[in-house]
Amino acid sequence: MADADLAVIIRQLAKQQYKALMAAAKCGRDRYIGLAAKAKDREAKEKYKHFAKNAMVQGAAAAKRLQIAADNAADSYARSMRNAAETQPASKTDRKKPVKKARA
Repeated sequence: MADADLAVIIRQLAKQQYKALMAAAKCGRDRYIGLAAKAKDREAKEKYKHFAKNAMVQGAAAAKRLQIAADNAADSYARSMRNAAETQPASKTDRKKPVKKARA
């Protein structure tokens, strides 16, 4: 993994975090759905269903922001590595040696 491209690693980690975040959002949604099923009155059921829907929407939005940020970071890293490769410093053989003036 030491010689792997960092942009690929950034994307892999983001994918793992995306999956974990979506799983947590689904867990929260399922919790509220369960509470809605146990609720006694219609108003409470609607409230918990609304919470479940909002939990999923907010979780999906957070996961999407995470994915976008990771993609931007990976693209930025890849671009900077390409730019660094194009502008390599001159090698030692290409440098001109300074001309010494003879003492008179």
